[in-house]
Amino acid sequence: MMYRAKIEVSLKPGHSDPEGEMTGQSLRELKFSAKKVSVSKVYTIVFEAESREKAEATVEEMCRRLLANPTKDNYRYQIEEVK
Repeated sequence: MMYRAKIEVSLKPGHSDPEGEMTGQSLRELKFSAKKVSVSKVYTIVFEAESREKAEATVEEMCRRLLANPTKDNYRYQIEEVK
């Protein structure tokens, strides 16, 4: 079966987010009332797996091995079957 995973990776609290800080500063310079800006990445991955359980295990492994650094990143994901 084919699955689509949307994986969001964001910084854990307490870690510096220079891109978010610069974006917030730029928004304030443009007169937007941006109090706090944080940046995250979203990956959309289509892949094959034998079952939903195996798809979830595959996404967990992708996150642990490449997409997220467990020291500084949190991640969450949604998986759906692709017809």
